[in-house]
Amino acid sequence: MPSHTSPTFLFASADPALIAAIEPQLVEGRARVQVVLTAEAALASIGSANPPSLALIDALLPGVPTGQLLAAARTHCDGPRLPILLIAETVTEEWIDFLAEGAADDLILRSAETAYWQLRLDLALRNQRMAHELETLRDVAIRNAQLDRLTGVYNRETLLAMLFRETDRVQRMNSSMTVVLFDIDDFGHWNSRLGVDACDELLCQVATRTGTLLRSYDLLGRPGMDEFLIALPACSPANAMALTERLRVEVFAVPVQVGGEAIRLSACFGTAASRGRSPVVVLREAEKALEWAKAAGPESIQCFGCQPQSTSQPVTFFSSTSGDELLAW
Repeated sequence: MPSHTSPTFLFASADPALIAAIEPQLVEGRARVQVVLTAEAALASIGSANPPSLALIDALLPGVPTGQLLAAARTHCDGPRLPILLIAETVTEEWIDFLAEGAADDLILRSAETAYWQLRLDLALRNQRMAHELETLRDVAIRNAQLDRLTGVYNRETLLAMLFRETDRVQRMNSSMTVVLFDIDDFGHWNSRLGVDACDELLCQVATRTGTLLRSYDLLGRPGMDEFLIALPACSPANAMALTERLRVEVFAVPVQVGGEAIRLSACFGTAASRGRSPVVVLREAEKALEWAKAAGPESIQCFGCQPQSTSQPVTFFSSTSGDELLAW
């Protein structure tokens, strides 16, 4: 976006007298001025990689009728809305219609005084900045509404909506998708021992580590307090199981540093294949697989539709840092 302190003004006019009268005023206002003499050159500038901050278009510009030029200027501009000021001899019904339809943002008469020109230019730029700031705030608000405030991954509502969208894609393309639901083992123990703030940091680190193992189009969300869900488009159940093994090793086997302590977490995993069915059904299956995994013991992985895996007996050991009695499988 052009700098607010040094805007670029496009001045489209073939009238030497008008250019001689107005260009010095624009330069005096510390603007960079690009003068073009035809409608084609004006459209090329507006559609360029570095479009102007504001366009002044002479209603007498040769090449294309003014209405067509204004309409084309709107379609050529891919970035933020470009303020367009129309320069005309008089105010006509046609120009009023252009303003009402949004084809132009303001109308300045050729006979206007210098101070009036500067006032209208400043107003147009101010309105543009305010519109851009409002658009940015709106985008941020929408983005924040989609995310879990603690971890920055998708929240439950957004994740479910995106799963419906991805399921439509699976149905159209007859492709695969698998979901992975995992839950941190004995998170209540860590909450009691470390406190809420430290456990919030644990969740953030789990989310960050998990995200580094995913592809750009995979979906990661937090549907529950210590529960995370991954949707893997174009991923078979076998490949999803391979990913859960990587998660178990690279996310949870490596201790997490919190409050000066090295915390070794573990998690249970449940997977389920979409096969183009309702996400509600698939999530229910993933929850059932996770239930099997929890019953099997910490760090277990279960796939819905597969026989629950056999488990080994746990081994008791003592933590070297806290002296707590812990179990490992």
